[in-house]
Amino acid sequence: MLRPIILVAALAAGGAAVSAADTLELKDQAAVSGRILSEKPDQVFVDLGFTVLAVPRSAIQQITRAGDPALPAATAESRAAEPEGGKGFYQSGGRVPGDRSVRELVSRLGAAVVQVRTPGALGSGFLLNEEGFLVTNFHVIEGETQISVEVYHIVAGRLDRKLYKQVRIVSINKFQDLALLKIEDPGAPAFVVAPLGDAEALSVGQKVFAIGSPLGLERTVTEGIISTRTREFQGALYLQTSAQINPGNSGGPLFNLAGQVIGVINMKVTAGEGIGFAIPVNTLKYFLDHRDAFAYANENPSNPYRYLDPPTRTRQVTREER
Repeated sequence: MLRPIILVAALAAGGAAVSAADTLELKDQAAVSGRILSEKPDQVFVDLGFTVLAVPRSAIQQITRAGDPALPAATAESRAAEPEGGKGFYQSGGRVPGDRSVRELVSRLGAAVVQVRTPGALGSGFLLNEEGFLVTNFHVIEGETQISVEVYHIVAGRLDRKLYKQVRIVSINKFQDLALLKIEDPGAPAFVVAPLGDAEALSVGQKVFAIGSPLGLERTVTEGIISTRTREFQGALYLQTSAQINPGNSGGPLFNLAGQVIGVINMKVTAGEGIGFAIPVNTLKYFLDHRDAFAYANENPSNPYRYLDPPTRTRQVTREER
C-alpha cells in the first residue's frame, strides 16, 4: 500500500541583523541578500533579519554564499549530491535537448532501466551513475533484504542479461515511496545512466513514455502524455499519465522525449485504464541530495524502517550464563 508524501518545513526568523550575507541574484536583474535557512526543490528560504523570504528557485540566476565564489543555481541545488566515489551522484539539469523518437531513446536508455527482484515482489528501477546506484520504490523492497537486480548490458550491439545478487540498501523513505540501492557485485562494469530532468518544466499534454517490467515482462515500453502535473493524493502531488502502468512497473522511470527521467512510477487506478501516477523527479532529487538523512541501518534507532535479526537456533543455556 502506498504511503503518502509528507513534506514539512519549519522556519524561525530571528530579529538580529544578518552578519554574513548570502546573495541570490535573480533573473530580473534584482538581488536578495540574507542568510539562507533552508533549500527545497522549488524554493530557497532566506532570513532577511526582520522576516523570512521564500524565493522560487525558478527565479534564481545564481547563488553566492558568504565566503564562497558565485555558483549557478543548479550547482548550488546539487552541492550535496556527491557519491561515495566522488563523481557527480546523478546527471541532472542543463538545457533540455530537442525531442527525439521513442525508438531512438529506448535504444539509448533501455540499458539504464533494471528489474528489481525480492522473494516477495518484482518491480523496476533505473541506474543513477556508473558505480551502480539505482532507484526503485520503497514498496518494492519493503520488508526484504534479499534483493537482486537484473541489468541488460549492451555488448557488441546486443543486450546481454546479467543478474546481480549483492545489492545493498543505501537509503529509504517509505513516506515518499523511494529507495536507493547499490549493486556491489565484484567485477561489475560501468553502468548506463538515466539522466534526471525537471518536473517543473513539464506541460499538460506533453508526450512521455515508460520502460519497465509489468507483470515480469522486462523492457516493456508504453507511451502516453502528461494528464496533469499536480494530481493530489493523500496530501501529496503526483504526475498523472496516460502511459499504461501495471504491477511490475513500480520504481521504473517515466521519461520525456528529451530522454530525461521526469518521474518515478509508483501506482495506478486499478478500476480504470490509462490512469497512472509517478513521483515527480524533483521529489526524487530532494531524497537523493539528503540521502544521509534517510540512510538505512539496523543499528540506527531513528531509521524509518528497521529489520529484525534473522532467527537462530535455540542454544542451550549453561549454568554460567544463567
